[in-house]
Parts: sequence; structure tokens; C-alpha cells
Amino acid sequence: MVLMKKETPARHLFSRRVDKRSRAEMTAYLSGHFRYNTMNSWNRSTSYACNMKLYKLGLDRGTEDKLWDIIQVPEFYERLNERIEDFNWQHNYLWQAGWNGRSGGYLVLYQGGTKPSGYRSYCTKCGQKNYTSIAETGNWCGVCNEEARVDYIKPPMQIFSFPGRDVDMDEDFEDWSLYELQQRTELVQEFDRLADDIVAEALYIAQNHSVEERTVYMPTTELVLA
Repeated sequence: MVLMKKETPARHLFSRRVDKRSRAEMTAYLSGHFRYNTMNSWNRSTSYACNMKLYKLGLDRGTEDKLWDIIQVPEFYERLNERIEDFNWQHNYLWQAGWNGRSGGYLVLYQGGTKPSGYRSYCTKCGQKNYTSIAETGNWCGVCNEEARVDYIKPPMQIFSFPGRDVDMDEDFEDWSLYELQQRTELVQEFDRLADDIVAEALYIAQNHSVEERTVYMPTTELVLA
């Protein structure tokens, strides 16, 4: 018996080829790219974006209905956000993708970066971070009451973004060099491929998983007579 591989549902693709030898083609690609707000509509700052709303993806009705159920599961977005984190890391967080919109239906390209977090030590038991070194305040943790604090060998960095900053809004690219145009085109193409990867991951989840309702009992602490 031959097992038939599940076919991937037909869908809209965000990424497309662009001739990076042509100024005209790159300019048309960047200028005509879909855009969305980087914060709120009143902020009037926009950036490159992809409309990720389910009804815009060109899916068949059955797949779309199943995804409507799956998007209620927190683990679903955790899986998708792993793809976003990979994109952000690859760009050293100078460029970041993030969700925006009332229902989080738009993937938007943001600017950002990293800076020193200020943390100098952490607890090896509970993970609590501290702004002082153990040479200053000892290795006792004020959260779990264990003598388990150690200094960071390499203090962690803090990731930040500029949610109100626009990207190339109203830019005509006339004064850009060919190299600058190529770099920006490649960046936006990578962003579009990220959107395609997110949709592909969502479709994989829809094809290979179902949503089940389970009752989870959370432990509680209460006083009793002993």
C-alpha cells in the first residue's frame, strides 16, 4: 500500500522574485509593497507589512475553518513566534518582525536593536536576575531564599524596538544608490518569505493536529489544621 502525502492547500504567497539589477523593478517593489501602522492609525507611521488575516490567505473553506479553531490555542502562536524570533536574531534585532492590528492580523517590519540590560547576577535556583554583583551583596537570593546567586560571565542584553518609527514612508528612492536599493529589497524579500514560512507552519499544524478541550486542575495552597 502506498501512503499518499498530504497536499499543501493552495494559498496566497507574499514573496516574489525581483530583478535586483533593475532600479525600476526594485523601486516598484518597495514603493508598491503593502504597508501598515507601526503603532496606531493616529500615529501615522507605517512600515512594510503583510496582511495575515485568514480570509486574505486564499485558503479553502475547510482549512480556514480549522485554523479559526487552532488560533485560540496559545501554543499555536508560540510555534509561529519561533519563526519570528529566528528572523529577528538573524538581523541582530536591528530589524524585527512583529504583530500589529486590533486582532494581531498584520505582520509588520520594525526597527530596533539591543542594549545592556544592567543585570549583573542571577539565581541558579529560581532564575531571578539582579542588578548587583555577588561581591556587593553576597550570593543570597531574596526570592527563593537560597544562597545560589552567581555573577554573569557575559551580562545579558536587552532587546528593544521603535514601534512608532516609520520605515521608508513616502520614500521615492530616487537618491538611493543601487547597493542601498539592493540591500533594502533583500531585507523586504526576507520579510515576505518570513510571512510565507509562518503560513506554511500554520498549515502544517492544521494538517497534523486537532484542537481538544481539556480540564486542567491547578494546585492551590491553603491553610489547614494539622
